[in-house]
Amino acid sequence: MLINQQIILKQRPVGLPNSDTWQLHDGPMEPIQEGQILVENIYASIDPAMRGWINDRKSYISPVQIGDVMRASTIGRVIESLSDRFSKGDFVKGGGGIQRYSISDGRGWTKVDRSVAPLPKYLSVLGLTGFTAYFGLLDIGRPKKGETILVSGAAGAVGSLVGQIGKICGCKMVGIAGGPEKCQRLLDQYQFDVAIDYKNEPVRSRVNECCPEGIDIYFDNVGGDLLDIALAYLKFKGRVVLCGGISQYNATEAVKGPTNYLSLLTNRGRMEGFIVFDYLKDYPIAMLAMQEWMRDGKIRSDEHIEKGIEHFYPTFLKLFTGENQGKLILQLNELTENY
Repeated sequence: MLINQQIILKQRPVGLPNSDTWQLHDGPMEPIQEGQILVENIYASIDPAMRGWINDRKSYISPVQIGDVMRASTIGRVIESLSDRFSKGDFVKGGGGIQRYSISDGRGWTKVDRSVAPLPKYLSVLGLTGFTAYFGLLDIGRPKKGETILVSGAAGAVGSLVGQIGKICGCKMVGIAGGPEKCQRLLDQYQFDVAIDYKNEPVRSRVNECCPEGIDIYFDNVGGDLLDIALAYLKFKGRVVLCGGISQYNATEAVKGPTNYLSLLTNRGRMEGFIVFDYLKDYPIAMLAMQEWMRDGKIRSDEHIEKGIEHFYPTFLKLFTGENQGKLILQLNELTENY
């Protein structure tokens, strides 16, 4: 009998999760039923949104319950099928969770093609990360050629793609990241025109220096003080895209909101949040565009892959320490040619 390993939510954290928040559980797999598939999960996406999913409060998606497998998008291979839609050996993407094997009726799972791109790319540039950058900038931000776009968390998985899509649109790209190494990557790899090191530079004066006429679009992945600074430099009819607020995710006190919100009034600006799941029916559009840009060498993505389900917690922490370089992914099983 196949033995599964799962990361189970053990308790809800206050502030930054600790090593007792989850536990590793081993148990036998049940036989699949008619219409189901058994998936060997190979890669799992590790995302900042996970922190919100384990809070017991109303959100855009129901919270992970105590005792449940930790939610995650995965890439895997079908190793047994009683479904008409999938065959043994198919590579598939879906919500497999942080576990080595998943049983599903196939709803929410799609096939992926290894000949188009390596499997990890389907969790980064060709997955929800890429779609978040695509729809957030193009639909919510609506950039125009010649505009100035400021991006926080610019060296992250989403932010780095926003920078490259913005350049495709003919915009001036200014990125905020932590540390000289990440800032250099913004310039050398992700096509930003300017990089601001929030750890070693005065952000407000640097934004004033780099954006003398103000900001047309602020793509926010961080929230907090950086959002306030961006609002202070928003141009007439400027747009703020609220993608995330990682600076607030582990707050133990009230979440800090923007104090410069009246800038939206005086500049007739717009601040709008979005969730990538809202664009589900349009995912194929984003997929085709990202594939074409990759093929033409207009965008690139980097993946930071850690190995072993037992390393989930230290891998998750990298989201908040900034140790990862690129899209953070956890490898749950070895990719072999045998199945």
